[in-house]
Amino acid sequence: MTLSKIRAQAEQTAGCVQCQRGAPLDFDFTFAFQPIVSMSTKSIFGHEALVRGPGGESAYSVLSKVNDENRYTFDQSCRVNAIKIAAQLGIKEFLSINFLPNAVYRPEACIQATFAAAREYSFPISRITFEVTEGEEVRDRAHPVNIFHEYRKFGFKTAIDDFGAGYAGLTLLSEYQPDIVKIDMELVRKIEDSAAKRAIVKGVIAMCSELNINVLAEGIETIAERDCLHELGIDLMQGYLFCKPALMAIGIIDPHSW
Repeated sequence: MTLSKIRAQAEQTAGCVQCQRGAPLDFDFTFAFQPIVSMSTKSIFGHEALVRGPGGESAYSVLSKVNDENRYTFDQSCRVNAIKIAAQLGIKEFLSINFLPNAVYRPEACIQATFAAAREYSFPISRITFEVTEGEEVRDRAHPVNIFHEYRKFGFKTAIDDFGAGYAGLTLLSEYQPDIVKIDMELVRKIEDSAAKRAIVKGVIAMCSELNINVLAEGIETIAERDCLHELGIDLMQGYLFCKPALMAIGIIDPHSW
C-alpha cells in the first residue's frame, strides 16, 4: 500500500470511543526547544520539543497534572502545539516529539490531529520524530511496538529515549528497530572516567550499527564527555554543553562546544 493510500485510509477512520472520552485540560503548557547536533557536519540535526509550564516551569510541574482522564487530550495537544510552534519558529530540521503510548488507543485514529496540524502549518511529516521513553510504564509491550510500526508506515521517524534506563530496552529493541536510540544521560555522565560505561556504550553502538539504527547521546554537559563519546563513534549529540532548552525559541549553539 502506498503512503497516500495509507493516509487516506487513516483519515477515513472514525475516532475510537476512548479518544472521544478524553477530558479537557485545565492547565496551560508550552515548549522549550533543544537542538540536536551532528558532530561530523558541525550542524544542527534536529530539535527536541520539551514540555514546559507557560512561565518556563519544569516538565515535571506539567506532567504531574496528567492523569488517566486527560492523558489523551494532553498527548494530542502536545503534538499539535509542538508542530505549530516549530513551524512558527521556522524550524527546518527534524522535530522530535515525545508521546505517551498509554494515550494512543488506535494509532490510525489517534494520529489524525497530527496529520491535520502538519497540513495546516506546512510541516512535513517526514521531519517529525516520535520518541517514547523507556521510563513510560506500558501495560503491554506489544502496544508501543504496534504504534511504532504504524507510525513508520505513515512516514514518521521513531526513537527510543532514555535507552538503558527503562523497563525492557533490549527486549523492546528486539521487537522493533527505531530510526534512533537515545542513550540515557546516566550512561553519559562522566563516561570518560568509567570503563564500565564505555564498554556498555560500545556494545550499544555495535548493536545499533548492525541493526542500522542511529545512536544519539543526550545529557552531555562537558567537553570530556563529548570527546569520549565521539571517539566511541557517536555523531549525534544533545545537552547543555551545546545549548540549554530555549523557551519558545530556537536555541543558539555555543560556538566553543564543537
